[in-house]
Amino acid sequence: MDSAAWTFVILVAAVVAFVSSRVPLAIVALGVAVSLWATGVLTLPEALSGFGDPTVVFIATLFVVSEALDSTGVTAWLGHQVIRRAGSGRGRLIVIVALLAAALSAFISINGAVAALLPVVVVVAVRAGIVPSKLLIPLAFAASAGSLLTLAGTPVNIVVSEAAEAAGGRAFGFFEFALVGAPLVIATTLIVLAWGDRLLPERVAEHFADAAPDPRSHARTLRDAYDVDLDTGSLFSVTEGVLEVLIAPRSPLIGRTVCAGMTTRGEDLVILAVRRGEEDGPNTSRGAAVAGSLTLRAGDAVLVQGPWDALDRYAASPDVIAVTAPRSLQRAVPLGRGARRSLVVLAVMVLLLATGLVPPVVAGLLAAGALVLSGVLTIPQTYRAVSWTTVILIAGMVPLSSAFISTGAAGSVADVVLGVIGDSSPHIALLVLCVLTMILGQFISNVATVLVVAPIAVAVADGLDASVLPFLMALTVAGAAAFLTPIATPVNLMVMQPGGYRFGDYWRLGLPLMVVFLLTAVVYVPLIWPF
Repeated sequence: MDSAAWTFVILVAAVVAFVSSRVPLAIVALGVAVSLWATGVLTLPEALSGFGDPTVVFIATLFVVSEALDSTGVTAWLGHQVIRRAGSGRGRLIVIVALLAAALSAFISINGAVAALLPVVVVVAVRAGIVPSKLLIPLAFAASAGSLLTLAGTPVNIVVSEAAEAAGGRAFGFFEFALVGAPLVIATTLIVLAWGDRLLPERVAEHFADAAPDPRSHARTLRDAYDVDLDTGSLFSVTEGVLEVLIAPRSPLIGRTVCAGMTTRGEDLVILAVRRGEEDGPNTSRGAAVAGSLTLRAGDAVLVQGPWDALDRYAASPDVIAVTAPRSLQRAVPLGRGARRSLVVLAVMVLLLATGLVPPVVAGLLAAGALVLSGVLTIPQTYRAVSWTTVILIAGMVPLSSAFISTGAAGSVADVVLGVIGDSSPHIALLVLCVLTMILGQFISNVATVLVVAPIAVAVADGLDASVLPFLMALTVAGAAAFLTPIATPVNLMVMQPGGYRFGDYWRLGLPLMVVFLLTAVVYVPLIWPF
């Protein structure tokens, strides 16, 4: 077989493996890259080029920025603001999440918007008692619609604008895309409101239990358990927190007598209360108001208070077992330590992305580096922050997209399309081109798809003696409608693990949205940009 045929075979095999869900996503992606090399479609450097692709590196840096916003309590604060304004009602939450995602994606990027809002939406869902899987796919789809609001929303917009100018037309204005983008954002929001609850699955994500606890409810639990007479602000603040630990088996603390008001030897943490299991009767010491003491045994609980850094070190001691990790508690405190620095770094990154002063990947790397140098994150935190499954998956699929173009596989499809279109009316030609774009966009990047189809669209417009503007704007709309699979866009992949989604969960809501996008591209776009 020639290279084009092998590319089709590898594409089909990858899709089958993705759909089956029997092979880990990262393994499938690595298998794609190795298969492209083994069949001679690409050289080894080309097959592994995705791991050095700027888009992949940029996505990894966005996970770091997202972790900074989450760990410093920025996302918790934003979640509180959303909950306070929208309550716990599903409808109002969906509207706020969709509009916020669309607005952010219009000025930074789809990937950046979703990476920044992902932890916010999970926090909001947990606080409102809603399974995150009911909100995360709408987050990704609303961000894709929001990318059509400005020229900077997605590289596809820039591609079609430059193609329109090169074809003898004119470049699209910065906000001209909003003429079609704004109605699509509204339509996306309304469809999610109307059918999202029925079409979206109720999944429990693998790491759902890692969501940060609400400081107010956690403080109430501790007060009830230990009779500690302190308000929430005293228990959890920007600088200090409270940690519940259990005495570990064979701990050197076993046999020591402690009481409320004492301090720990290493970290000078104040002991607020100690207690023993319910099977041994009432607690010997319950808060500072009680003058009792307790001779520690393995499994006894101790409540300590102090600076967050000291609590981190104490929790890492082999002498005790932390009931809840201090960092999990700290990130739930709104606008905690490092929040201002995180917001400044985020603002500078958004400015660099909006103005285009540096490439996006450079803006992301500068932001990640600044967060480490300013002490907001440590190096181990940055490594843990990156969703390596997502990064490997995208890196492995990038070479397949390149092979689809370089081997002529895309050209073969284009020849068939040209034969079908012939001298048809502009609307039929537009329909065929948009359907082709939507189909290809489910498996390869929308940028690559539009790069392949754009020259065909220009040629068709010239053959029909029609304006190129409606054809290229319609391609932008069709390219954004990548809703059927998790591999269609990076943002679909980003929400997959946090939402606990399966490969087949996307098309149920994605299909009606694609129909709306298709009708918009074929019927509405020519009304604004006539043939």
